[in-house]
Amino acid sequence: MFTKEKMDLKRVPMMPVRDMVIFPHMMSPFIVGREASVRALEEALAGDKKIFLATQHDASIDDPKPKEIHQVGTLANVVQSVKLPDGNIRVLVEGVERARLMQVTADEGFYRATIRLVPARLEPSPQVEQASSRATTLFEQYVKLSQSLNYDTVIAAVRSDDPVKLSDSIAANLQIGVDEKQELLEMFDPLERLNRVGDILEVEIEKLNVDRSVNNRVKRQMERAQREYYLNEKIKAIQKELGRGEKSEYDELRKKIEAAGMTADALEKANQELKRLEQMPPMSAESTVSRNYLDWLLAVPWKKRSREIRDIERAQVTLEQDHYGLEKLKDRILEYLAVRQLVKNPKGSILCFLGPPGTGKTSLAKSIARATGRKFVRVSLGGVRDEAEIRGHRRTYIGALPGQIIQMMRKAGTINPVFLLDEVDKMSMDFRGDPSAALMEVLDPELNHSFTDHYLDVEYDLSKVMFICTANVLHTVPQPLQDRMEVLRLSGYTEQEKLEIAQRFLVAKQRERNGLAPKNIQFEKGSLAYVIRHYTREAGVRNLEREIANISRKVARKVVKEGHDVATQITPGNVQDFLGVVKFRDLAAEKHNEIGLATGLAWTEVGGEVMSTEVSLMAGKGRLTLTGKLGDVMQESAQAAMSYVRSRSAQIGLSKDFYRHLDIHVHVPEGAIPKDGPSAGITLATAITSALTRIPVRCDVAMTGEITLRGKVLPIGGVKEKLLAAHRNGIYTVVLPRDNEKDLADVAPEILAVMTIKFVETMDEVLRLTLESPLVVAPLPVVPEVAPEFQPTVETDQELTN
Repeated sequence: MFTKEKMDLKRVPMMPVRDMVIFPHMMSPFIVGREASVRALEEALAGDKKIFLATQHDASIDDPKPKEIHQVGTLANVVQSVKLPDGNIRVLVEGVERARLMQVTADEGFYRATIRLVPARLEPSPQVEQASSRATTLFEQYVKLSQSLNYDTVIAAVRSDDPVKLSDSIAANLQIGVDEKQELLEMFDPLERLNRVGDILEVEIEKLNVDRSVNNRVKRQMERAQREYYLNEKIKAIQKELGRGEKSEYDELRKKIEAAGMTADALEKANQELKRLEQMPPMSAESTVSRNYLDWLLAVPWKKRSREIRDIERAQVTLEQDHYGLEKLKDRILEYLAVRQLVKNPKGSILCFLGPPGTGKTSLAKSIARATGRKFVRVSLGGVRDEAEIRGHRRTYIGALPGQIIQMMRKAGTINPVFLLDEVDKMSMDFRGDPSAALMEVLDPELNHSFTDHYLDVEYDLSKVMFICTANVLHTVPQPLQDRMEVLRLSGYTEQEKLEIAQRFLVAKQRERNGLAPKNIQFEKGSLAYVIRHYTREAGVRNLEREIANISRKVARKVVKEGHDVATQITPGNVQDFLGVVKFRDLAAEKHNEIGLATGLAWTEVGGEVMSTEVSLMAGKGRLTLTGKLGDVMQESAQAAMSYVRSRSAQIGLSKDFYRHLDIHVHVPEGAIPKDGPSAGITLATAITSALTRIPVRCDVAMTGEITLRGKVLPIGGVKEKLLAAHRNGIYTVVLPRDNEKDLADVAPEILAVMTIKFVETMDEVLRLTLESPLVVAPLPVVPEVAPEFQPTVETDQELTN
């Protein structure tokens, strides 16, 4: 319990102090410099060294009035005083008791105060012990957290069993404001003061904990920043020593990003990735991934373009220099350039060159790039079955890369190259996706301005690219993809065109490749034509070039043996010395009219072909056997042809039941090659009619057309290729359906000049033109006789094998 003892009045010198509070039982040093304070100190030193110290309200006032000084202060003993060289005095005082100011008088330049001492004593109690223990424990925590207090010194100073002295010692060492300390000084009840000190300590400890956490965080950040700064400075110093300048790699990347001309989306993505890269350790795996991504973003062209040549005359000269023939395709390219001159920002063109192998599709695309002054890039799509080949892999995969489209754009280095998608018909699909579906976005002029590769993950403009696709057939290309392309057909070359191509391009090319001079090898007139007729049979010129290369190699060997002055003449007579025996005989020269053997025309992926059809009769029970690896459509054509012959049996001189005692075997040679399609219908009907009537079929006539049960001849496709095949094989008379007459516009005039084309509408006309001697064909009866009891048996190759 707090008890006040007898309060004594004393009259002592008074000194106002600034920015500090003097507590009883504490040693406090400070500097005395004001004149009034110096006189009050001298008065105290001259007497019993007692002085009253009270804190002034406003520390900025040099000469405070009595009202500007707190009424509660501390009576202190002056322990030590030292005069400093500047005239000030260093004083060490020890607080004795709290005192209240009762009266102040001015006395010879200083204040003399009448004070009343307020001594206090606290009776022991559980509350006092608890408050003392709490204050001591909290103060120990406080001192540990405070960096400005020496733990051992302060703890030794405050160790006391007297709760009154303990409260004052702790209050004196607290790092709190002057007002709060003055409040503690003015608390005369020690228990109240101890509790108040405990409350203040809890708040201060919480503040120190927060400060410590913040300081630790700031310290870590500063240490990391200082470390990075130190290392960057190190790198700069090393680079400077190596003569590489002071610019960092990231600065170079930032400049490249700004100069690349990216779209806003791509620029934002690149800057974000660069910031991430700067924060990563250089040796981390993620750093490599980010750096590769930035390299790809910078390597792809965003604004650089080739200066396009739009001069039609110059482009025409270039195309003529590189290719012979192909007039339709050349006209289309010149039309494209004409549109480019008239339209400021035309959309990119998507063309598809369709034709047999070796007809110059790929080389024509290169020629277009040269004629227009653009870069040329090529991607082969043969065998591609993964959608990621077109769109790329996402960066989450290890070793991810952009698709072939972006890779080739990087290779081109410009935004407007000629881009060749070779063998677009050879793509397939599996569980990894359908690449042809991914190509639809690339080849759609309405969509490819915002093509998105999975790796780059930003929109890329392909609308300035001239896409050219090549294909041998169209039926393997999905219809939606076909719809996005303009198909330009390249048919096979005529013999005259092959001869011109060989003389203008192939001979000179192989002569240079084999290191021969023009004098070393000369092809006389007729020698190249002999090679074309007897060593090649193709729509293109690839095999022809191989044969010329074969001759050139043999001549090169001769030059090495006999010297560089050797001159070799290649003539039709000595071609076999270089190429061996002829590979293809002249069919027209050796064939003769035969019964049951008709010559048809077929279309294949490599051009047109001549196809013979044989029919043989045997005693039997009316079976129709079909061999030669025929497809379903061709088998049905054979059945339709047989039905037509049976329905016309009376008109062609056959008995009504001729089939009852005969088996008919239809065979198409080259049985290992699959064959299908309806265009062999009139050929099958002619061969069957010839075998039954014993009238030979003319060997100098080839035919093609679909037959109906009524004997009508329907149109077919591939007319140009089929006519070229007949011309190659020395057959100059061809029977075609009447509805195909319009297709002759695509055939070269020099072919039409030497060929006789017969147009027919019915099978009766076909038989008149193809059989050696005409049939006497009677008109059809009003009600044709039918033998319902006859059901012909059709046997295929597989059934015969079984």
